[in-house]
Formats: sequence, C-alpha cells, structure tokens
Amino acid sequence: MQGIRRKIVYVILFEALAITSSTIGLSSFSDSSVAHASVAAVASSAIAVAWNLLYNTLFERWESRQTVRGRSMLRRAAHAIGFEAGLVITLVPLFAWWLDISLWQAFVLDLGLIVYFLVFTFVFNLGFDKVFGLPASALAKAESA
Repeated sequence: MQGIRRKIVYVILFEALAITSSTIGLSSFSDSSVAHASVAAVASSAIAVAWNLLYNTLFERWESRQTVRGRSMLRRAAHAIGFEAGLVITLVPLFAWWLDISLWQAFVLDLGLIVYFLVFTFVFNLGFDKVFGLPASALAKAESA
C-alpha cells in the first residue's frame, strides 16, 4: 500500500490505538471514569494533530530563514523539545481541569504520556511496516519501480 491511502490508514489506525490506550492510561492514573478520560484522550489527540501542523509550519518558516542549512542534531533536538513543550503547555492545564487533578499531577501524567508515546510510536511504526510493507520512499530503487 502506497501514497495517500497508506497515510490515511496510518493516521486512522495510529489515532484509534492512541486514543484507546490514552483513555485507559488517563482513567487509571487519574481515577476518572473511562468515559470521562476518553474525552481528554480525544481532545489531546486533536490538539496534538493541530499543534503538529502549526508547529511544523512555523518551524519550517523559521528554518528557511536560517543561514546554516540542514538539520543538525542540535536543530533536531530543538525541534523535538519545542514540539513537546507546546504540548505540555497546552495539555497540562486541560488535564488538570478536565480530570480534576492538580497541575503537578497533570504534569506528571503528561510526562508519562510523552514517554509512552515515544515507545508506542516506535512499536506502531515497526508493526505497521511489517503488515503493510515499507513506503516507496524507503524501498530500494528496483523494488519501488
């Protein structure tokens, strides 16, 4: 499977599994009902997708004005830290309010989600590629032709 179809299947599967697992985690670690936690999980997923689009647009605009081109490890680290910081700033107050927990508890909960999604994304991508094959961009020239 290639192209836009692959991307759509990827996003739908990723977000469905992410929302399901986030709901379970948020419910377990905040003593909220599954129904209540699912609202926070769906909201955080929507915020993450919207933030990803906005942040990458702004980052690439900034990046295009830099005299040094390319993506060094420092620039990549700054990109990742900036993205996650934006999510923390947005999601911590949301979690505190919606789940009726302290800001500190919401912060710790969010840090847990960051670590969880680092592992989740790695495992999901590995599994997705095993089931659906590699995208054309990752195939050897002869394979993709």
